Amino acid sequence: LQGFVRAAKSAQAGRSVRPRFSVGFSEVGQMLAAFTPKRWELIGALRESGPCSIRALAGKLGRDYKNVHTDISMLEQWMAVERLDDGRVTVPWDEISVDMELPHAVAA
Repeated sequence: LQGFVRAAKSAQAGRSVRPRFSVGFSEVGQMLAAFTPKRWELIGALRESGPCSIRALAGKLGRDYKNVHTDISMLEQWMAVERLDDGRVTVPWDEISVDMELPHAVAA
C-alpha cells in the first residue's frame, strides 16, 4: 500500500511512475508451486536476453521446449511474464517482489 501511495503522489506531481510487480501468497506451498527455482532461472535468463521465443529461451537454458512452455504459461498466469503480439515472451519488470503472510503467533 505504501508503494501505491508513493506512486500516486509522484503521478500527481507530474513525475513518471515506475511500474512495480508484486505477488502475494497466503501459503508457502502456493508460492513454491508457482515460482519454482527453474522458473526463477527462466525469469532471470529472459530478463537478460530480452524478448525472445520460447524455443530460443529453451535453447539458451538447455531445457526441453515443452517444460519451458509449461513454465511460461504458469508465469503468464501470475503476470510475471508477458507474451508480445509477435509471440515472443518478455519480463517487463525491473523487480518482482514475492510476499507471504506468516501465520499469527499463538499467545504463550
